Amino acid sequence: MSTASVPLPNWINYGLIPILNLIVAFLISGFVVWLIGESPLDALSLLIQGALGNGEGIGFTLYYATSFIFTGLSVAVAIHAGLFNIGSEGQAYVGGLGCALVALSLDRYVPWYVTMPIAVVGAGLFGAAWAFIPAFLQAKRGSHIVITTIMFNYIGAALMVYLLVHVLIVPGKMAPETRTFLEGGQLPKLGWVMQLFGAKLGAAPFNVSFIIALVVSYLVWLLVWRTKLGFEMRTLGVSPTAAGYAGIPYARTVIIAMLLSGALAGMMALNPVMGSSARLQVEFVGGAGFVGIAVSLMGRNHPLGIIVAAILFGILYQGGDWISFEMPNITREMILVIQGLVILFAGALEYMFRPAMVRLYQQFKRG
Repeated sequence: MSTASVPLPNWINYGLIPILNLIVAFLISGFVVWLIGESPLDALSLLIQGALGNGEGIGFTLYYATSFIFTGLSVAVAIHAGLFNIGSEGQAYVGGLGCALVALSLDRYVPWYVTMPIAVVGAGLFGAAWAFIPAFLQAKRGSHIVITTIMFNYIGAALMVYLLVHVLIVPGKMAPETRTFLEGGQLPKLGWVMQLFGAKLGAAPFNVSFIIALVVSYLVWLLVWRTKLGFEMRTLGVSPTAAGYAGIPYARTVIIAMLLSGALAGMMALNPVMGSSARLQVEFVGGAGFVGIAVSLMGRNHPLGIIVAAILFGILYQGGDWISFEMPNITREMILVIQGLVILFAGALEYMFRPAMVRLYQQFKRG
């Protein structure tokens, strides 16, 4: 029997195997750091200190994690329906347009707590709209979702650059960006959360979108595991043939799953657009859509696991910046190598240790 089909306890699947993958990734990363003449232990200490050593570092860590939660949920919803959405990057980018248009329209007239729910809907609708054509082509024409969503990443990037340079730019300015939103279009910072623990947020852009991300994570859990639609999506993801025999409409389920996935990716824009820079800029997504793939896989496509994995990647991003500042020999490119190793072992090689775990578990049960 293939080890892929052997059931293992949740504490192995969702706990031990991801931890082993992380340990191997950090060991290899430590070897790379040692090769360039730096101490791996010092680098690890700086990583933790930079990401978790003070209120500002924690704020930046959770700021990055917020974006990764949204994009991780986006990838996970599609995976549950048997779809591999590589387009979260482009969907988040276009979602930023919906978010910004709402903020630009309302920030003069209403407070942020009125603008925010409308911006959530706007970002979600624009992200879903950008996912619709790849979803339709997959459902009705059999075009592979990976290819079409990758293509739409580039199309979305070109569209957004055109709009920012020729349509939304502030007259007389060189920077391709919208005007700065007024207070009614900005999400407040969560400095009071840090104050509860006796820390200061400092310059970190940790904002209300983190709370939105947690609420959305709970709603995704309800959708996938507590609704008829979620059951249909999971059935389709496990076996399209069985789903067809059960009367689950393939095209409808694929399109709905991709629309939900695109909407979740679009909501990611709330964090950098309304929460950090208070304006729409070029390349504000910053690769969060692609990191979401690793976050989803590492979190085993479960909202709770995605939150934990997103915080881990937030630590890597913020701690990595601190390492490159304190250890000049470790360049930003080296930090990307370390992040890439974590993505490799947490994503592409996520089941590398599964055969060994299956054998050990079976021996333990027989013993």
